[in-house]
Amino acid sequence: MKKRTVALIGGGQMGRALAGGMMGSDVIAAADLTVVDHNQASQQWWKENHPQVTVVASPDGHLDRSDVVILAVKPYAITKVAAQIAAGGSEKLIVSIAAGVPLAKLSASVGHQRVIRVMPNTPSLVGAGASAYCADEAATEADCQWIDEALSGVGVAAQVTEAQMDAVTGLSGSGPAYICLVIEALADGAVLCGLPRALAMRLAAQTVMGAAKMVMDTGRHPGELKDAVASPGGTTIAALQSLEENGLRAAMIAAVEASAKRSAELS
Repeated sequence: MKKRTVALIGGGQMGRALAGGMMGSDVIAAADLTVVDHNQASQQWWKENHPQVTVVASPDGHLDRSDVVILAVKPYAITKVAAQIAAGGSEKLIVSIAAGVPLAKLSASVGHQRVIRVMPNTPSLVGAGASAYCADEAATEADCQWIDEALSGVGVAAQVTEAQMDAVTGLSGSGPAYICLVIEALADGAVLCGLPRALAMRLAAQTVMGAAKMVMDTGRHPGELKDAVASPGGTTIAALQSLEENGLRAAMIAAVEASAKRSAELS
């Protein structure tokens, strides 16, 4: 696939994760990346860690060399940044990771250029992200293939309809927070039963990671993997009974639904 030149507007944590993954998987070259960020600390980070990347404080005059513009800014900043892009005049692929900003608004704001909306999540920072994206009618098949490869550099990626983006937000967008809560609760339980805190946290985190890897690597249904360790009259089935009595399954379903509903409200 032909490499594209990219302007990243917003060089914070998520921007670093996405651009870093793209460079690491050879989707883009460091010399073909321009980072736009007015924050001096962020500028310094880029200059120290990726000296071949062009770093500027303002997009003015610096977007012409880029085929793709990635908007890694907060939703409230989208309108201002999009107006600067529209004023440039040249056609580009616009990729937005701003939560809750629909394709129609993005397209209108940037002068009806090709637009792709992305919902990444924070594990992208460690190369284990779960991202979904949707494209407007102007975006080409090559555009979608490019963003799929770019997002796959920091985890897994899937194309969805825009109507499904709120569900994605409720699941993978907000999901890391749910699992962090589960890890903390597991560790608390182990501390209650006598383990030191540091060891409890380490074992809890590794257990969650290992269980997820089993699901991903084996392709087996999680219910099947659960049944495989639930021996008759044993410790695991006793624990599973307690989880069902305390509503863990219902609580998780409700959490995803609540996040998805809030995402729809913000849109």
